[in-house]
Amino acid sequence: MKLIDGFIGKSQYDNDIDERFRPSACGPVTAYTILCHHMHESSKSGIDNLYHMLGGTKIGLFKWRFVRRMRKVLGPDWIVEDCNLSGLRKEIDEGRPVAAKFDKWFTFHWFGKYVYDYHWVPVVGYKETSAGVVLIVHDNGGRNRNSQVREIAYEPNKPILSFVKIAKTTVA
Repeated sequence: MKLIDGFIGKSQYDNDIDERFRPSACGPVTAYTILCHHMHESSKSGIDNLYHMLGGTKIGLFKWRFVRRMRKVLGPDWIVEDCNLSGLRKEIDEGRPVAAKFDKWFTFHWFGKYVYDYHWVPVVGYKETSAGVVLIVHDNGGRNRNSQVREIAYEPNKPILSFVKIAKTTVA
């Protein structure tokens, strides 16, 4: 099992997030927690600011918009791009969390059984089992519940899963 040490999750329902944004703040919360991990401190932009900068909406945050706007927010010293499962493993092995998006609605897999229908989470680890790869994620919490670490089987969720790596191009 490979797990990133020191990653701190956050609930998208925390009181410091605008109440109007909470139901659809999973993308900005995922971005925030990953940035906090990279910078070893709280991000300079609060989640409400990230919600606006990333183009969050009541129905969520589209992946193409997440990638495009994160590139603008972070600038040329960062890589923000799609990655596959092997890319995710490499990022985790290097100690960098990866953003995962579960999306059964816009991938047209409406009738499958998945852990989430539409949700962003930071992936902070993985493990190999006899049943396949298991992703270790922070789930971004819920109403009256902090974020918690969950294990999610990759294979049954594969049709609706995509990953975005966020990495600094230079070492400070």
